Parts: sequence; C-alpha cells; structure tokens
Amino acid sequence: MIAKQSLKTLFVTFCREFSTTFHTALCLSLLAAASACGPSKGDANAAANSTFRVALLTPGSISDQSWNGGAYQGLLRIRDSLGANVSHIQTKTPAEFEENFRQYGNQGYDLVFGHGFEFQDAARAVAPSYPKTQYVVTSGNTAGGNVSGMVFGFAQPSYLAGMIAGAMTRTNRLGVIGGTELPPVRESFRAFEQGVHRVNPGARVVTGYIGNWDDVSAGKEQALAQLASGVDVIFQNADAAGLGIFQAVREANHAYVFGTNSNQNDLAPEVTIGSVAIDLPHAFLTVARAIHDHRFTPGIITLGMREQVVNLVLNPRLAGRIPPATRRAVDSTRALMLEGKFSVPSAAAAR
Repeated sequence: MIAKQSLKTLFVTFCREFSTTFHTALCLSLLAAASACGPSKGDANAAANSTFRVALLTPGSISDQSWNGGAYQGLLRIRDSLGANVSHIQTKTPAEFEENFRQYGNQGYDLVFGHGFEFQDAARAVAPSYPKTQYVVTSGNTAGGNVSGMVFGFAQPSYLAGMIAGAMTRTNRLGVIGGTELPPVRESFRAFEQGVHRVNPGARVVTGYIGNWDDVSAGKEQALAQLASGVDVIFQNADAAGLGIFQAVREANHAYVFGTNSNQNDLAPEVTIGSVAIDLPHAFLTVARAIHDHRFTPGIITLGMREQVVNLVLNPRLAGRIPPATRRAVDSTRALMLEGKFSVPSAAAAR
C-alpha cells in the first residue's frame, strides 16, 4: 500500500503537469480521496494504545500454577485492560537476566518486570542505559533511578497460616519447604513459624530447601522425607517443584499442606488448608496503569493485605476442621493487621 504522503506528492506533481480547468478539478478530487485514505480516529487511537509495551521475565515456567503463572496472568491482564503489546521470556541464569533486560530496553519497552528478588542486580546494571524504560523487580527491596522494587506483604498472611497450622498439628512437628533460600522466602517461613509458636509454643518447625524451583520429583522427595520424620503440616513455597509436595501430602493421607503465591486450594483440595495468595494480576495492572497514565513515581512499591493484594484464602472444604477458637483468633489478628495495629515481629525481636 502506498503511504498517504506519497499519494499526495504524486497528485501534486500531476496537477503541475496538467493545468486545464478539467484537470484542476480532477486533482482536487484525487487529493480529497488521498486524505480519506488516512487512518480513522479509531485506528489512530488503537495505534497509540499499542505503543505501550510491557515485558515480563520469569525465572521459571508459567505452567507452575504459582509464582510464575500468576505473573503471566498479570501480563495478560495488562494486555487486555490497557491494549498493551506484551512479551514474555523464561530465563535461567543471571547472564540471561541482563541480556533480556537490555534487549527490551533497546526495543523501547515502557515497562519490564523482572519477576523475583534475584533480578535486582541485573536491573540495576542495565537500567541506567535505558532511562525511558521502567524496570520493576517483584520482591525487590531496592530502588533508584528507573528501577523499582515491588514488595508483597507476605509475612502477615503467612503468620495467620502458622496460627492455623499450630492448632491443627497432631504431632507438634511441622515443615516448611522452599525452592531456594531467597530472603522473601526466609521471611515468610519465619513469619509462619512465629504464628505456629503463638498458639503452640512447644511445636517444632523443620526447614528444607529443594535447591531449585522446577524439579517436581525433588519437591516430592523433600516432602516425603519430612512426612517420614513425623511432620503433619507443610507450608511450601516452591513454584513448580511445589506440585510434587502436594502429591506427597495427598498420597500420605494423614497430613495437610498450604499453597502459596496463587490460590492453590484446588490442586489437592482434600489436604490443602488454604493458600497465602498474591493477586499478581491486580498488582501488575496497578503499576502498569500508573506508568501508562504518566503518574508513576519510581521507588519501593509495597502491596499487602491492606491493599487487597495478599491474603490467606482458606479452603472451604477443610475450614470446618480448624478449631473455632483458632478461627476467632485468626479473624481478630487479621482485623488488627488491616487496621495497622499488628505487625509480625521483626527477625531481631523473634530471636
């Protein structure tokens, strides 16, 4: 198709060559037709919207039904709500983090999410070269220039989950299993343990790390080892590897498990007490909309229970097994958290 400006140039040349009244009238008609060939107002708006571009880097598969899958749903929410052009890449190594951050910066993306604490160093290294791109690192706790950290208030609902677990254990032996030992994971495990000890001071919490976030078999083996040692409640944060933990607890048929990051209650509803769930689509869209509307200020973005981004979602099939007194204590503590009157004790205070 010939561009609109090219058509006009051709018609102007034609008019200069033929100056009779007839040809002048013809020229005017042709120029009017050329102007009509331009994009409609609706097309122009669509083109403007499509210039907003958002990318996502995840450290694992978006099929994990947890951390990465929730982020991808957030990317799709941005696409559908803001008409954005979106792109996703699954990365494996820190070198790939930096390489792909640079790629999206070179392509002029407006917003790039690095989904996980481990993306911070790469974002800080790359961002100064691309000042027009906003880099947002989820679970990141540092910010500067065009790098922002998005902190999820995961400790509070993890504490509530611990209160329930401490009341439901029969062996007084509980387990936590993570993919790798990242600071946000350690923080949530610490909060869970504090919740356990609030209602059951004599209970013991066993900690294990799989060493990766993808190996379902390794996740299952870790869970089976804890179950064999007497653990009867497991709080896990292991992404795709966590699917193996659900399998192990279901097969054991004498223990319970908690989901994390997404609402995982339906993965094994007969043994899942609840999920400490992050509404990642809501969180992602909140940030993207602010950038799209040119009202975003880079910095640390904190989203938790009070912002309705993070919450403990109980499994209705098992809610009746939670002791009534514990339910009342959890509801009371949740209310205090929402009012800003209760904070999970710091690591220093917990020692």
